[in-house]
Amino acid sequence: MKTFTSAADLQLALREEKNNHKSIGYVATMGFLHEGHATLLEKARKENDIVVLSIFVNPMQFGPNEDFETYPRDLERDENVAANGGVDYLFYPTVHEMYGEEPSVKVVVQSRTDVLCGRQRPGHFDGVATVLAKFFNIILPDRAYFGKKDAQQVAVIDGLIKDFNFPIQLVAVDTVREEDGLAKSSRNVNLSDQERMEAKELYQSLLKAKEAVESGERNAAAVTALISEHITAQTSGVIDYIEVYQYPELKPLESLAGNIIIAMAVKFKHARLIDNITLYIE
Repeated sequence: MKTFTSAADLQLALREEKNNHKSIGYVATMGFLHEGHATLLEKARKENDIVVLSIFVNPMQFGPNEDFETYPRDLERDENVAANGGVDYLFYPTVHEMYGEEPSVKVVVQSRTDVLCGRQRPGHFDGVATVLAKFFNIILPDRAYFGKKDAQQVAVIDGLIKDFNFPIQLVAVDTVREEDGLAKSSRNVNLSDQERMEAKELYQSLLKAKEAVESGERNAAAVTALISEHITAQTSGVIDYIEVYQYPELKPLESLAGNIIIAMAVKFKHARLIDNITLYIE
């Protein structure tokens, strides 16, 4: 595994790989890698000749009251996960390397951002799209791998790739879960022991909703109410949102049909957890 901090040096190395007709799979992360990231790497390793991993805590996607400074970082641990995951090139740029003194251009996302997490994080997905546009141009991957847990992010990236005509296949990988169903997340370490026990109920509530839909429930409000009742009864978490949308367009639905997402965010004392399921309804 080779580590790069310079975009120009990485581009030169990957240009040689491209000239040798090697396919490139790319996994973008903010580090503190866990099993979910390892699953992305595993899939990228199976489907490509070369695997590139980026680790970059992107300040542009953090709001003024968000956890940029306290976001967990552990490069040595991440390097071990990357090496074990078969990464060929690790890209670990500084903020200055990515943005210079002051960016003169940034991407503004026009849709798919005014719902779910995006509603409370204005500018967040502009930061995500801007940094990914830069990474895509630096790396020029054939495929880019993202986890379905961050389903709104996947929807935004889908729009970015299509609207900017990037010749990249977006590969959305199923959410990796703990044995009790809790979605893997770097923020799970911030849960107390009691909260960790309760947190499994988020996924259980989604399974109850899925069962109701599969049994014929088509009213979106009834589905969200079912989830809300379960979380309120089973956890000390405070519900941020529970919402149902067409996916990936993230358009509102009253009656469930087609590709849909059922998504939630729940706040515990020191951690805000998100989860979702996607379904196809004829």
